[in-house]
Amino acid sequence: MTVLSVSGDTITWLNGHQADFLPLPDRATDFGDGLFETLLLKRGQPLYLERHLARLSRGSAALFFPTDAVQMVTETIALAKQDIAAIGWPWSVLRVTLSRGAGPRGYAPPVICEPRTLATATRLEHNPLEIAEPARIGLASICWPIQPALAGLKHLNRLEQVLAAREYRLQGLDEALMLDHDGNVISVTSGNLFAVVEGEIVTPKLEQTGIQGTRRQCVIEDWAPALGKTVSEVQLSLAQLKAAKEVFLTNTLLGLRPISAMKNIGWERDNVCTSLFQHYRDSCL
Repeated sequence: MTVLSVSGDTITWLNGHQADFLPLPDRATDFGDGLFETLLLKRGQPLYLERHLARLSRGSAALFFPTDAVQMVTETIALAKQDIAAIGWPWSVLRVTLSRGAGPRGYAPPVICEPRTLATATRLEHNPLEIAEPARIGLASICWPIQPALAGLKHLNRLEQVLAAREYRLQGLDEALMLDHDGNVISVTSGNLFAVVEGEIVTPKLEQTGIQGTRRQCVIEDWAPALGKTVSEVQLSLAQLKAAKEVFLTNTLLGLRPISAMKNIGWERDNVCTSLFQHYRDSCL
């Protein structure tokens, strides 16, 4: 019988085994050469796992990882599920990182690589099925970089979001709006963005940059249609966002969260976000 080693409210696995260190060298730490997924678990069961694995598969192919890399992640998640369920955490978050592994010095990846999976589970104190208070956001001074080859993927290079998050924390805000270099609205630092404009639900196009979130996909494909509504992916300007009736964000740990204000601009907490949240909540029960 395996004895779990739990450090506070966190457990870490390396290649499916509990560990507290990462072998070096590793291209994830050297170059950000890898991908990650953040999963919400209810009593040890990941929600929307298929959507996470589908995005991971797209990223693995884009980075030319071995064909069995995603299967390695799937196996790690399966082992983590068992351990988390055994502990009995009601809600937890599992961050799974897929690294290309070790390699020689230099940017060029090894011809033959042995990927590594690093997974960290953390107990959640809040109930993700209770809608969060409306967020107050700022406008980040740093922009999303344009890179179509990596657009939509959850790769490890996240420095723009790190700097934007530092800004909003220093300002005492909940989030920051991030634009691209042409001034188009892309997202907030830790989630996708939606707006109700002239009665229609819209979300920014993410063909050039940004992350295509799993909950964003759920809104577009499942929850909005359940309300009899469609979502349009558009090039959204800052002026259009400011004129919107309602604005909200989506991410893995919150599901959906209304946004109330950005500086002197205020948005209503209308019925679209709360109605969508109810469908999200029902799908998780």
